[in-house]
Amino acid sequence: MKYLTLVVILMLRLGGIAQTFDEKTTKASNVRLNISNSGTYGNAMRGYRDGSGNQSGEYPAGSGVEHIFESGIWIGALINGNTVAVSTAAIDAPQGYSTGSSGFEFYPDPGGMLREISSLRNSPFYSPEAISHQDFVATYSDRNVQVPGTQIQIGGHLDPLNVEVKARSYNWNYSFSDFFVILDFEIKNTGSNTLDSAYFGLWSNTVVRNINITPAGSGGAAFYNKGGNGYFDSLQMAYCYDHSGDVGFTDSYVGQKFLGAEDKSGFLHPDVNARFNAHYNAWQFNSTSDPIFFQPTNDNTRYQKMTFGLNDQPCWNVNNTTNSNCGTRSYEELLNQAGNRSDLVSVGPFLDFRPNEVVKVSYAFIFGKKKEDGNPNSENNSTQQSNFLANASWAQTAYKGEDVNFNGVLDEGEDLDGDGKLTRFILPAPPDIPHTKVVTSDNKIEIYWDDNAEESIDPISQIKDFEGYRVYMTKLGFDVTGVPSLQRDLLKIGEYDIANNGFAYETGFDAIRLSEPATFEGDDKDYEYKFTIDQILNGWQYAISVTAFDRGNEDSNLESLESSPLANNFRAFAGKPVNKNLKTNAPFVYPNPYYAGASWEGKSSFQEQSRKLYFANLPANCEITIFSVAGDFLDQITHNAQYDGSDIRWNQTFGAEDANQNVYSGGEHAWDLLTANTQIIARGLYLFTVKDLDTGSLYKGKFAIIK
Repeated sequence: MKYLTLVVILMLRLGGIAQTFDEKTTKASNVRLNISNSGTYGNAMRGYRDGSGNQSGEYPAGSGVEHIFESGIWIGALINGNTVAVSTAAIDAPQGYSTGSSGFEFYPDPGGMLREISSLRNSPFYSPEAISHQDFVATYSDRNVQVPGTQIQIGGHLDPLNVEVKARSYNWNYSFSDFFVILDFEIKNTGSNTLDSAYFGLWSNTVVRNINITPAGSGGAAFYNKGGNGYFDSLQMAYCYDHSGDVGFTDSYVGQKFLGAEDKSGFLHPDVNARFNAHYNAWQFNSTSDPIFFQPTNDNTRYQKMTFGLNDQPCWNVNNTTNSNCGTRSYEELLNQAGNRSDLVSVGPFLDFRPNEVVKVSYAFIFGKKKEDGNPNSENNSTQQSNFLANASWAQTAYKGEDVNFNGVLDEGEDLDGDGKLTRFILPAPPDIPHTKVVTSDNKIEIYWDDNAEESIDPISQIKDFEGYRVYMTKLGFDVTGVPSLQRDLLKIGEYDIANNGFAYETGFDAIRLSEPATFEGDDKDYEYKFTIDQILNGWQYAISVTAFDRGNEDSNLESLESSPLANNFRAFAGKPVNKNLKTNAPFVYPNPYYAGASWEGKSSFQEQSRKLYFANLPANCEITIFSVAGDFLDQITHNAQYDGSDIRWNQTFGAEDANQNVYSGGEHAWDLLTANTQIIARGLYLFTVKDLDTGSLYKGKFAIIK
């Protein structure tokens, strides 16, 4: 798997050292969240207008639905009981980060990169210290008053707390946990002052928008002020949803949830410690007049927001004074309306935080699709929220780990890994993902996989509990109708499990087991199983996945678990195989004629760049040249049998994130109907030639464009 990494290097020569910012995007789960090595999440370090393409809280992956403009950590305290100081990784800033700008106060040391590690043994980032399938690890601090490596002052950062943060993010590819990203922080007081009444917060400017409909920086009014907000006090979770934006394109929720904390006194959580609380605040963007929902702009007002929340005084009368009878101005009613807001979930106090002491805090970004009940998003009712709330429960379960009764103590029977310590972030595990190979040909898809999953050992029961396999496929046109979501669109087309063991359907594996393992050139796997799908339309994209599932654990009240279909999906395009003789098997174009648009083209803000037709019956290595009928050169394409579709815009919008997931038949190549200079071609008749680069044979053909 390839992981998207964006490294923005700002060459700030004033101090003679280049300051390096590192950003990566989560890939293991069904969430695509941009994370930096400076305490920010989403696009805070770059500004959402730059069009870099890094997903900013996209869920489901590939849908184009993003949930976070920008986000960052806040830490506030009283220095030696006197001076109020709040250090922020990001704040409400319309243009995002700029060098030395106020509010962006956490920096890594020069050369401090964002490190990636993985618990998956087949990952190039495998490390025994990894917690999840993809961890990002960074260390940064607020101690700098100048941008490290420069002489540029950080605006307004006069009272550093002198805290160092080791931040880790966790995400898994399990189907029951691929809708959240956990943020785990270890904060150390590296200064000489005691920090009293310290608070930690996660600030976010959340929104729900579909960038395929409204790209970044192109008419923000279509979505920026359409978000509804709220807070679940029992869950310590703020949330945002699309109140009245693009109907049908943004039916999801995003939340920032406090999971738990720890300091020298032990485990800290509002459900366990009466003195420790979670506080929720929200404010209107750029609001300076509203006495309740005002945007904090200095350390004093930020600390005020961190230490006292809307949930602590949940209602006001029309004059904004306290009303114990909850008059007409409850914050729930006001926030459950369309608006442009930021929100903050802060926790504390951490008392008497002395030099060299450490505080641990964990949060999670939670995502979930609205459960459809026939009502508009603005209803925001309990039925619509139910999937989202279930997802939040799984994130809390992940944090609990061995702490089943959530009391912060390793009680008898809870030590699952036998190390004598309370271990968090333990999830039950399904069998390993089967090693899979997909092969396409004319109107056919063949799926092969090996038996590696059958040797999987459950991390809790320590037994081999493999039970069977499931095969999934999407319907025709899943990718171009509405908002694609593989979590929803992959439909089970086959299931096979161990026979005669009293579990599941007991079908056995005879229908799919090969008499001899299949092998492929350049591939060292022996594939034991094969599933064939016939009568597939050529040229269309189908998502394919194979999973393995186990028997569950009745003693632990754990249902059968299945490996994630999303973590093992391929995009299969049936088509003509490699053409070995141009003289007897002529290349051709389809659809021909091409009308205003082909059926496999979906709605996109890049519509003209997302056209697609196919050249078919191509040799393994050839050159396709396209001309007007007057003989004017328009474009030239070099094709080989390993073609993956990555050379056209359509695949960026509707195809797989990783071109390695695309499976073509070897004898077809897609074209975007643009000239070599990316000009749109007009209607008319066009000529093309196919030159076999191995034999020198040449074929000439024609096709028509009708608009």
